Amino acid sequence: MMGPRVWSSVRQGLSKGLARNVRGLASGEGKKVDISGIYPPLTTPFTATAEVDYGKLEENLHKLGTLPFRGFLVQGSTGEFPFLTSSERLEVVSRVRQAMPKDKLLLAGSGCESTQATVEMTVSMAQVGADAALVVTPCYYRGRMSSAALIHHYTKVADLSPIPVVLYSVPANTGLDLPVDAVVTLSQHPNIVGMKDSGGDVTRIGLIVHKTKKQDFQVLAGSAGFLLASYASEGRGAGDQGLGFSVGRGLADVLHLTLGQELWGAYVAWPMSLGLSCASWSDSASRGNGKMPRSCSTASLSRMPR
Repeated sequence: MMGPRVWSSVRQGLSKGLARNVRGLASGEGKKVDISGIYPPLTTPFTATAEVDYGKLEENLHKLGTLPFRGFLVQGSTGEFPFLTSSERLEVVSRVRQAMPKDKLLLAGSGCESTQATVEMTVSMAQVGADAALVVTPCYYRGRMSSAALIHHYTKVADLSPIPVVLYSVPANTGLDLPVDAVVTLSQHPNIVGMKDSGGDVTRIGLIVHKTKKQDFQVLAGSAGFLLASYASEGRGAGDQGLGFSVGRGLADVLHLTLGQELWGAYVAWPMSLGLSCASWSDSASRGNGKMPRSCSTASLSRMPR
């Protein structure tokens, strides 16, 4: 059970957050917040002594803030959130909120293994500036993570969250795909606005879009490899685009063209973006000067065990 202090924090967060609900429910119309767009995943820079390098984090934000993104995603897989302490996770969200342009949305990964811990982290992230919570599937006991268990988990989190919740399915890291039937049920919750699907199954994404069409539920592609195919399936954007670091404007052009139903133009823009990215990303990653986000696999800037 949650202690009195935690419940007090939850109540405070609810009273603040439900009033703003991420600028959430549109003026009395009952519509969910629009999360469509491109959200590059922010890496977490580390110093040579494995401390979070907040200066480099803010420097990256100032550079990325000039590009036409819908917002930013922090504490996703690219941000190495499993390797951060709770206080570091909150400090990262706070620093990003302060450094990023005010007109952009901040999606923050608040998922933990237990429902209680996820609720606490979500409320805390809302208090330090997150606009929406990206909640990854609990996975340590994945054999017990049935549709019923996951529906119960996400419903409880969404009930108590002062900001909108975005479901997050990333089977490559969790070994668990959020079942389609669970997604369909959860899409009916008024505080669950969408899903980031990183599984790469475009047929599945199309099925989810089709089955949730009446719920004002938005599906974000979790990888650049199937972004355009997701748009063709009426997906609403991308929640984890590493390519955005080097070709953010190109990805924004793809979004503009597809939403304008100019798919031929999008197909032309997409390979051009990919080609530019391959050169730009490898160049910035190998230079090691800290001026652009580095890959999480770079040992000197990562807490990943070697």
